Amino acid sequence: MKRTKSAKRQKFERLPPGVPNPVDIHVGARVRLRRTLLGMSQEKLGDSVGLTFQQIQKYERGANRIGASRIYEFCRILDVPVAYFFEDMPDVLRTREGRMRVGLQDQDQKDLEPDPMAKRETLELVRAYYRIASPRVRKRLFELTKSLSGKAVPE
Repeated sequence: MKRTKSAKRQKFERLPPGVPNPVDIHVGARVRLRRTLLGMSQEKLGDSVGLTFQQIQKYERGANRIGASRIYEFCRILDVPVAYFFEDMPDVLRTREGRMRVGLQDQDQKDLEPDPMAKRETLELVRAYYRIASPRVRKRLFELTKSLSGKAVPE
């Protein structure tokens, strides 16, 4: 059976206006993660590329798509390779159908909870860890943390 042009076009529909592409959301989240790990404000990142902090917020939420030249600038400023922005992307987002499905579904409650990597406590811990001068001490602390995380630790 031959497909008509309209059937083909229907299969490759875009997300409705106002619905961010899940890949754009992922890339924006990676920008936010790297920026916060560096202790950089949205305003400072915006100043570095000639944008307002509101524009950076839109990128980080996935509301605005980040163009190739802007990704290149972010790579330079955030000191990461281009591939960094696409790392850890869920497999479902690798197909058009998957992106449509994810983009059109209601967000899961766990997705609405704050990312633990963006919490102040996490950032302070990471910064303090890297201020430890001795690689040997850092490694021992890392191993201790891993061993404690497997056990119930009272708060």
